Amino acid sequence: MAERVLVIEDDRELGRQIVLHLRRAGYEPTWWTEGRAIAPEDAAGLALVILDLMLPGTHGLDILRDLRARADVPVLVLSARADTMDKVGALKLGADDYMTKPFWPEELVERVRARLRRPTLQRDDTLTVGALTIDRARRTVQVRGRAVELTRVEFDFLAALARRPGAALTRAWLAEHVLGPDREGSERTLDVHASRLRKKLAPEECIETVWGIGYRLRTEPAP
Repeated sequence: MAERVLVIEDDRELGRQIVLHLRRAGYEPTWWTEGRAIAPEDAAGLALVILDLMLPGTHGLDILRDLRARADVPVLVLSARADTMDKVGALKLGADDYMTKPFWPEELVERVRARLRRPTLQRDDTLTVGALTIDRARRTVQVRGRAVELTRVEFDFLAALARRPGAALTRAWLAEHVLGPDREGSERTLDVHASRLRKKLAPEECIETVWGIGYRLRTEPAP
């Protein structure tokens, strides 16, 4: 069955090109020309959302914010703005990729393919990402079958990254959700935990720093 992709783009010529290339690549696109919240019934079964930012109706960032509160479907943002702060803002809200207009539709299709090759959010008790096996119920971690002893914070840090492998999570979000309600420190404290976690998972180089944003769990071996 073809993977379903929702395209939200008000430029009719560009939208037609995107839909045409997605169909030729074997995907099943649905196209909206106005911005509106993605209801649960619309999000069900979606493999990916391609989202323009400047839309009539609801702004793209508001759509992204609302979607991320309820679902973890990958989102590829399109924008005519190349400003770094715009990109960082979209990534902080949970976008998985960001493309600046103009672009070749062929490149967009390759970005879609690359995103869909990565594991998406996993909700089972046991998460497997690359060489890592994380049992959230038993709170155990193995690296290629080798058990690794982690502290509470280290385990919660790794488990949070593993729920959305390949996607960047902000340091502020991780500090709030991993360090606990009393924060047990600051974002700088989180960096210390990240350093210790990397050493315990070595030689696997799976925790990657995303400069200016936070951390992500690498889904492929380091080069």
